Amino acid sequence: MEIILKKTIDTLGREGDIVNVKPGYARNYLIPKQMAVPVNKATLARLKREQQAIADRLAREKKEAESMAARLEGKVVDITRRVGEENRLFGSVTTSDIAGRLGEMGVDVDRRAIVLADPIKSIGETRVSIKVGYQMTAEIIVQVVPEEAAGEEQDEEKEE
Repeated sequence: MEIILKKTIDTLGREGDIVNVKPGYARNYLIPKQMAVPVNKATLARLKREQQAIADRLAREKKEAESMAARLEGKVVDITRRVGEENRLFGSVTTSDIAGRLGEMGVDVDRRAIVLADPIKSIGETRVSIKVGYQMTAEIIVQVVPEEAAGEEQDEEKEE
């Protein structure tokens, strides 16, 4: 079944694209959720009228994604955690922890945009990708520091 996408869907295409999907997926999911409309003369005519507005919106989204990627690229996020024997973490560092720390640093990122295969369970540096939109990703470094070491660093700063 051919449909016109009203929203960008990562697995299908961008807004305004005409794609072919299984009829059940279109009827039961995409169309009721207002993500797509079936292809007919009226919807094709409306698509032609709205083509420029869609192109402008996509260009604006691309510019926003590029600026977000530039702000995030290479940023180092320090997260302090308690460690036990053999420098193993009590618990783990999750996408929520990373998003919260980025929020404290002044960059608002949705936790679902952070690509983390498994929660981080050891100290050290880990490279993490963040989806910034428009099929772009930015890479940050998450540095997990043991709680005792962070306390010692603060003591050293106070002595100076």
